Amino acid sequence: MAYVPIPKDLTKVRTKVALGLTKRQLVCFGAAAAIGLPLFFLLRGVMPSSAAAMLMVIAMLPFFMFAMYERHGQPLEMVLKNIIETKFIRPKVRPYQTDNLYSATARQANLYKEVKAIATGKKAARKGNPQVDRRR
Repeated sequence: MAYVPIPKDLTKVRTKVALGLTKRQLVCFGAAAAIGLPLFFLLRGVMPSSAAAMLMVIAMLPFFMFAMYERHGQPLEMVLKNIIETKFIRPKVRPYQTDNLYSATARQANLYKEVKAIATGKKAARKGNPQVDRRR
């Protein structure tokens, strides 16, 4: 009887469309062929065939990378997006900021006293809370 291995991790299984390739691979390989072959035939008359073939391969390489490269289950465009965000868009230094429980409860207590004073008609007593003092 024939034995067919079944992978235990089904997240890595991709549906194949034609010739054992996924839709993504077919589109990227088609785009690579649409760019590379005309480039080769145009350059072959101007320069030697080996140089034209080398330029064709260089022009097709990004499409092959987008079709085949995958890191940690993410395609190349997601990896590049993450690299660009971490290197250029987001700030390099992210200071660690905390809001400790004591200062939060102290602010809440002062706000509660202020609301109670307003409700009873007395003037609010503001003691040393810089956040409340800034609003004046």
